[in-house]
Amino acid sequence: MTEISAETARKLPLVSDELIERRVQALVGRACTRQVWMLFLDDRNVQLPLILPMADYPESPGGGNAQALAVSVKEILEVAEAAQVIFVWERYASDRLTPADCAWAEQLHRACVTAGVSVRAQLLSHKRGVRWIAAEDYLVA
Repeated sequence: MTEISAETARKLPLVSDELIERRVQALVGRACTRQVWMLFLDDRNVQLPLILPMADYPESPGGGNAQALAVSVKEILEVAEAAQVIFVWERYASDRLTPADCAWAEQLHRACVTAGVSVRAQLLSHKRGVRWIAAEDYLVA
């Protein structure tokens, strides 16, 4: 993980998908373990100086796991006075999305909508770098 100062982050709002992907590359970079990262933005798309990794998240988003995470993120948003969250799914494998990746992305997206959490983006940190996870990658009709 490369560090970027809070001062630098404050001067560079994340106003595009490309800027978000570059920031995640700079902060999280290539995967080395399995965890999910949460980055928080204010209402001006400025990243807050709060980054939360969560190691050993459940294998499946089922059984209420996605809903529980969404509720926890809602509480963090309120306490941190954040407007949006960015999820980064880190796992040491290829950049190809697995069924488990898609299940987590989809179910967490839906749980966040229900909980009133604004998700700005979801990305994948893999063994070669970072890639964007587009809604069409995981949302099924």
